[in-house]
Formats: sequence, C-alpha cells, structure tokens
Amino acid sequence: MPGPNSDSDSARDGLVAKESAGDNSAALTITEISQALKRTVEDRFGYVKLRGELSGVKRAASGHLYASLKDEKAVIDAVMWRGTTQRLSFVPEDGIEVVASGKITTYPGRSKYQIVMESMEIAGEGALLALLEKNRRRFEAEGLFAPERKRRLPFIPRTIGVVTSPTGAVIRDILHRLADRFPSHVLVWPVLVQGQGAAEQVAAAVRGFGAMPEGERPDLLIVARGGGSIEDLWAFNEEVVVRAVAESPIPTISAVGHETDTTLCDFAADQRAPTPTAAAEMAVPVRSDLANTLDDLGLRQRRTAMRPVQLGRERLDARAQRLPKPDQLLQPQAQKLDDLSERLRRGLLDKASYGRERLAQLRLSPAVLTRNFREAQSRLAGVRLNPALVTRPIADKRQQLASLARLAEQLHPEKPLARGYAMVLDAEGKAVTSRASAQGKASLAIRFADGELQVVPGGAQKKSVPRPKPPESGQPKLL
Repeated sequence: MPGPNSDSDSARDGLVAKESAGDNSAALTITEISQALKRTVEDRFGYVKLRGELSGVKRAASGHLYASLKDEKAVIDAVMWRGTTQRLSFVPEDGIEVVASGKITTYPGRSKYQIVMESMEIAGEGALLALLEKNRRRFEAEGLFAPERKRRLPFIPRTIGVVTSPTGAVIRDILHRLADRFPSHVLVWPVLVQGQGAAEQVAAAVRGFGAMPEGERPDLLIVARGGGSIEDLWAFNEEVVVRAVAESPIPTISAVGHETDTTLCDFAADQRAPTPTAAAEMAVPVRSDLANTLDDLGLRQRRTAMRPVQLGRERLDARAQRLPKPDQLLQPQAQKLDDLSERLRRGLLDKASYGRERLAQLRLSPAVLTRNFREAQSRLAGVRLNPALVTRPIADKRQQLASLARLAEQLHPEKPLARGYAMVLDAEGKAVTSRASAQGKASLAIRFADGELQVVPGGAQKKSVPRPKPPESGQPKLL
C-alpha cells in the first residue's frame, strides 16, 4: 500500500515533466550548459601559465598539436593550433618539462576542459639539458655517432662549403684563416644560426651542398657558429640538423660554439673543431709548410740518387789506395829485364869468344877448302840411283789393288743372283731378311739377276721391271 506521502511523490516523479508555478529553475539544454560553463571558465581563467611534463604528443594532419600536461597528481589536455606550432623553437616530445601559456577553455564535444597554448618553452636549463641527453642517447643507439661512420678529411680540398651566417664574425674568421694558410675556393650558404627556423635552414643547406653535381660539389663542408648559451645553440641539437649532417655525402667539420660548447651536430660530424678558426686550420694545411716539405723531400731525393754514386766513388778510392803503384808493379819486371839483358850480353860475348876459338882451331885456308870440296864430289859420284828402287814399290801396290778388286767381286751381294738366288727388297730398297718383316710390308720387290719383280704379300704379282746385267768379273764396280 502507498505510504502517507505517496501522492506528493507521484506528483513530483510523474511520467511527463511539468513546470510548477513559481519554479525558477527551468530545464537547460546540453549546449546551453556547455556554453555557460565555457564562458565561466574562460572569464575566470582568461590567461594562465602552466608548468608540466608533455605526454601523448601528436600532430594531426591539419598541423595542430595535441598533448597533455601533467604533474604528479593531475593532468590537463592541451592543444596548439598550426599557426602557433610553426613558431616553436624546439620539437615537442614526450617527457619534456615545459612552461605553456594560454587560456583555459572547454571542449563541449567531450565535456573536457583544456588549455589552448599560445606559447610553449622548455622549463629551465635543466630540462633542456635533460632533453639534450635524451636525444643524444637516442641518436647514439641508432648509430649516427658511430666511429666507423667517420670519414677522413681531404688533405687539400679544392672547394670548401661553409654553412653559417653571412653577416657574423665567424665567416670572416674562416676566410681570413684560410687565406693565411692555404687560399681555397669557398662557397657560403647563408643561414640563420639562431631562433625560429634556424634548424631547418641549416639542414637544408647541408642537404643542398650534398645534392650538388659531382664536379661542382665542395670537397669539404664546415658547419659553423659562434659561441653562446645552450638556448642560442639549440638549433644545432635539433634532429633535422643531426640527421642531415650524419647523412651528408661530403666530409663535414662541426665548428659550433667555443671549446666548452658541445652540440649533437658535433657528434654527427666527421670531425669536431673547438672554434670556427680551428675548423679552417683543420680544413687546409699550411702552404709554406708544404713548400718546405717538398723542398726537403726534393733534397732528400737528390741525396738518395747521388748516394750510390758517392758510395761507389768512396769504394773506388779505397780500393785504388790498396792497389800498388805502377812503378812498383814494373820494378820486378824491369829488374828481370836488366838481368836477362846482362845474361844476353854475356851469352853473346861467350858465343863470339867460342866461335872465335873454333875458327882459330879450324885454321881455314884455300887448300883446306879445296880438299873438302873434292871429297864431297867423290862421295856424290859414288852414289848411283837404281830405277828398281822406284818401280818395285809401284808394282807391289798394283798387285795389292788387283787382289782387292777380285775379293770385292766375290763378296758383292748381287753376285749370288747369277747362280739362281734372289733378293727380297722393301719399298725403300732395303733388304728384307725375315718372314716376319715381309708380312708387315705393303709391297715387296724380288730382285733376280735379270731384273726385279714387284709383288704384294698374299696378292697378285706386278709387272717385272728389267734390270741391267751385273758387271762381268774382273771389272771393278763403283758403289
């Protein structure tokens, strides 16, 4: 059963909504309450500055930036329109602590409140350094800073490309130092080195030099900027610059800041210079030093070429000093000549003395000479030449020759042919002395006393060829 207040409750919770007389709380639409909340929030928080950590950063296809700002206990959605994001001096990433300025508003479509950011900056140098270290570790993990990727700088580059500001002192220092050391052809690509758009211009310049034709492209690239704070140098820590330097086909020197300044561009480059002036010194050698080196090498070359001649001359002089003097070589022979001359003189004298003595002993006189002549005539007259002494050897030789002719006639190989024997010859006219030798011949000839008969072993006979008769006995035959 209904209770005592059932009538009033049923009137208040009826099926159809009714407005009571004097009711000042008319029902509002969702749009009306959303608009009311939006006006209230925007009026109360027209401009705020929030500090928090970026989370869930993403860019829409329209170019707008959506993210969340959070701290240890709360989170608020954030949005930045495309026109504002183009003025950012850094790339928003998750985990970066920032200070965002803008207005708080609501988004009726999802019943959320959010901040529309009009500016965003990194929250202090500590956060900037933390972002720098985070990016350094990420790029290092990708291998962009690997030592094996570093290339050697050309010794004498013909053309040097410089990416820097055209109005600063950096380009003047580089050009002045190059002129002092080794004048070279320099191409300058003017860029912003600080502020909004600097990173994009530096990256475009590095890629532009690398895209030039092979014959026009510089041999060496210098990315330079003067010193400054970490904020001033931040453009050279941007990812677009680091990747452009790491992917450059041209060997690159990074000369950003002073000796104590370090950027990610320094790690990605092939060589880091502490200052722009030092980069110019690394780029080219000292021409005067090269000239002195060439002169020294030329002198060493000449000395090296003349060294064998000098050593040969020294060896020749040393050996010449060990050789005896010509007069010393001739002294024994001269002494021997003198000795032989003396012996010859004494021998001639002794021979003349001996002949003189014999001549004295002979005591020649006309009578002695006449007697000797007569004795010689008597001996010659006593000698009588006998013809038999000449004819007898000739007769003996003729008899021996006749004996040899008879023996040759009897031993002639064709002599037995007259007695009925035959001789078997091969195609070359050589005698065949065995049956085995005859079977291996294509043709044979049988020689008789009156000619030859050509035969084929196992075949028909060929026509005989008459052969002249052998010489008669007693007549020698020339072989």
